[in-house]
Amino acid sequence: MKIDAATSLYGVFGNPVEHSMSPAVFNAAFESLGISSVYLGFRVTDIRSGMDAVRGLGIHGVSITVPHKETVIPYLDEIDPLAARIGAVNTVIHRDGKLLGFNTDASGAIEALRAAADPAGASVLLIGAGGAARAVGTALVEEGALVAVTNRHEERGLGLCRDLSGSRWVPLDRIDREGFDIVIQTTPVGMWPHFGESPVSPSLFREGMVAMDIVYVPEETRFLQEARACGCRIVFGTEMFLNQAAAQFRLFTGQEAPIDTMRLALRNGLAERIQGRTP
Repeated sequence: MKIDAATSLYGVFGNPVEHSMSPAVFNAAFESLGISSVYLGFRVTDIRSGMDAVRGLGIHGVSITVPHKETVIPYLDEIDPLAARIGAVNTVIHRDGKLLGFNTDASGAIEALRAAADPAGASVLLIGAGGAARAVGTALVEEGALVAVTNRHEERGLGLCRDLSGSRWVPLDRIDREGFDIVIQTTPVGMWPHFGESPVSPSLFREGMVAMDIVYVPEETRFLQEARACGCRIVFGTEMFLNQAAAQFRLFTGQEAPIDTMRLALRNGLAERIQGRTP
């Protein structure tokens, strides 16, 4: 694929961002379809400056990850209705001089979860209260799930409950006293480089429960390992990642994503990461 002055630039903005598999996945997709585009990782500490850079450098689009999914919103010109309901953005498109915000986390999470369980009418514990939790929680509520929220910081968790219609708050020290059908871990706990950490005790898990972690580096986190050992059905974060990335690709290019190519690039990248335990 030829790289020249006409090549379109895309990227992911986050902090940290070294763990991200997005560059490998998107660049493989661009190459497979012969699209002259490049996708890079940018460690961004000041999201306002990051959005100024998108405008000033003519970057065509960016993925937004931790910790900027909520704080990016004031620096955008328009927000998609779903992203507005969620209160978080994970995709920014630079079009006709305007920065447009979207959220593909919500659909990506529900699509991944449906492979293991129907969320409609299910009792779901949502661990976390950040931008990803907002996306997953909003999607769950709209699917008819009965959502409970727990979080290390109570005030932030209660704030999310207020925004998720019909949801309720459960303190971390009480979550193992209730029987949930589905547990979804949305925090960065257990993500590279903090292998081996989990936000909850294994006492939470029950046989037959569905446990999902949105962390995908490593693919099988301690949270999922302990859930599997307790007889839970597990949903890997790689599935949500691929689903939301495919949706981002469509927003970026207007073309269907080559999902098999993207999946292979992700698998290869994760294998290299595990082998070397390096970013």
